[in-house]
Amino acid sequence: YDKLPVNARLYLQRIEQVTGVPIHMVSTSPDRDHTIMMRHPYLAD
Repeated sequence: YDKLPVNARLYLQRIEQVTGVPIHMVSTSPDRDHTIMMRHPYLAD
């Protein structure tokens, strides 16, 4: 996540704010190797 450009991180944060739903993972490619886990989807925040 920290390697994403600043604007990409801000965009993801804005989506969370507008929707009120936390983003758990982001993919930057069709490959599974490029999936970023932002928080574990089955653990409470």
